Amino acid sequence: MGTDRANGSLYTNIQGKVATVEFGHPASNSFVAELLDRLTAEFHKLSENPDISVIVLKSEGDRAFCAGASFDELMAVSNLEEGKIFFSGFANVINAMRTCKKVIVGRVQGKTVGGGVGLASACDYVFASVDASIRLSELTIGIAPLVIEPAVERKIGTAAISELSLSPSEWKNAYWAQEKGLFSRVFDSMKELDKDLEFFVEKLASYNPEALAEWKKVLWKDTSHWDTLLVERAAITGKLVLSEFTRNALSKFKK
Repeated sequence: MGTDRANGSLYTNIQGKVATVEFGHPASNSFVAELLDRLTAEFHKLSENPDISVIVLKSEGDRAFCAGASFDELMAVSNLEEGKIFFSGFANVINAMRTCKKVIVGRVQGKTVGGGVGLASACDYVFASVDASIRLSELTIGIAPLVIEPAVERKIGTAAISELSLSPSEWKNAYWAQEKGLFSRVFDSMKELDKDLEFFVEKLASYNPEALAEWKKVLWKDTSHWDTLLVERAAITGKLVLSEFTRNALSKFKK
């Protein structure tokens, strides 16, 4: 059963050296600005926690992993500054994951759209269900996946992100995502996934935490400019969301 809170929910459970961060929102685990800010702060906090070595990122329920940005909040954007601030939320989360000193392992149980694909891409290792199809739908509403592009392209390459983003109405299945490098492992059942995930993170957490931290820096080499780049991309996206095309597209989703 997922949360019914309009601003979403965020819980962290620490067992041994593993911290499990679980986010949720009643609208298919989509992100409102407050939830993005809380998740960013949580990654910064856990990064400095000397008692943990690994973070597991998951979402509530057994259906969608993440539906991306909240359409309600997108429709509420009324000026350039509001647009930049909202999309900077995704920029801040990705940068917090990038600079986090702990290895982040994603648990993707279901469909993932837009910003959710960016979130999965910012994980260092991802366990996914066979039901975890992905889609970059941004072009259908008049914007583009500008903020998450660096993270997604880093994982799957230019050709794959072109294929994914330029067919914004098409779902790519979990095995496609695994073949391209987004998902590390794909499982037929969540029971099997969770069993292997538990074994994997316990083993990972037994390694030298200093070695893990230093190795993560290497895995994320040449990304320090993202601090500026992603915020610049957020500003562009904030401008696009105010376009007549996007206003008309989003109006179709009004209740």
